[in-house]
Amino acid sequence: MLSFITLLSLVGSGLAVRPFLGSADTGIELALGSTANDSLPDLKNIVGLPDFEWVAERYLNATRWSFFRTGAGGEWSYRNNLESYGRLRFRPRVLTDITRVEASLNTTLFGHTFSAPFFMSPFGRAEFSHPDAELNLVRGAAEENILYIASMHASKTLDEISAAKAPGQVTGHQFYNEGTDADTLAYFKQVEAAGGKAIFFTVDSAGDGNRHRAARWNVTSVDSGYTYATWDYYKHLGNLTSLPIIPKGIQTVEDAKLAVAAGAPGIFISNHGGRQLDFVPSALEVALEIYEEAPEIFQQIEVYADGGVRYGSDVLKLMALGVKAVGAARPLAFANLYGVEGIKKALQLVKHEIAIDAANMGLGDVHQINASYIKLNNPTWNGWYS
Repeated sequence: MLSFITLLSLVGSGLAVRPFLGSADTGIELALGSTANDSLPDLKNIVGLPDFEWVAERYLNATRWSFFRTGAGGEWSYRNNLESYGRLRFRPRVLTDITRVEASLNTTLFGHTFSAPFFMSPFGRAEFSHPDAELNLVRGAAEENILYIASMHASKTLDEISAAKAPGQVTGHQFYNEGTDADTLAYFKQVEAAGGKAIFFTVDSAGDGNRHRAARWNVTSVDSGYTYATWDYYKHLGNLTSLPIIPKGIQTVEDAKLAVAAGAPGIFISNHGGRQLDFVPSALEVALEIYEEAPEIFQQIEVYADGGVRYGSDVLKLMALGVKAVGAARPLAFANLYGVEGIKKALQLVKHEIAIDAANMGLGDVHQINASYIKLNNPTWNGWYS
């Protein structure tokens, strides 16, 4: 049994080994650090998703920044979401034909084709980064042919979001159980009338989020209180709409199995961006758990995931385990500072990174990635800081 002194020394050395940086140092401070805090750097100088966060932290006021940046408790889940990707290594192959990798990005999700295995996860209060709020998100998604999942707590109404859609554009819509069956039925009908093609039922926020950072600025969770939701209730929802209902917030293999048993057409691995419960696994850790204990689930239903995604390589690591498409929210909230053009730039950056990273792994077809392209038995996997 470890002594208390030994335990303290291990914890201390772990913290020393991996300080939390949030974003890697890629020279942005040197290149753009002279930009005034009340100005946006030229969009052409943004080279990756983390750059948008760097800009947002300097540009937004404390209230708006805290709403987007906050995590639950001490924000260890938020931190782990970002750091977990660094614990899984690639196993690149060489001397393969990768010249048509960009043509392989198209992805079919719940029967509809998009330009890449990447989508915009739902997030509320988009007006905190731009007055046109979600209208920029849906328009940018249309121009890049990316799935946009609209938040149930959007700044703009569902009708306004619908009116901003391009002809034939496919959107998904988030759902929280916050009222009666009559309320739910009315919302589902509104989604259907707006041309929504899938409902993503948020199941990872049964209680209010314990968000200390947000509480300091009075921008805590929009959805508060205790929410009734069971697997029987999930099955009941299927009687209220013909649209596929995908549970968003799966965090264990047990619940992934229950989703299959309940007839779910897909699952969404997510921990709400680390905003609800601290010390929960990252999407990558949950995907690995499913891969190791019930890999058949990836063949039985479509699996989506989000959380801490900042690079094309993050997308590929999740796909290697069987995830079909990967989402992000915070980076798009920050990209929205630039309006539609910022959203388009962010989506273009991710698509390009997915393609070039896949090429450097020896993949001529992104969708041919599998677990042979990653090293699963990394000895540091279970360490928070090592």
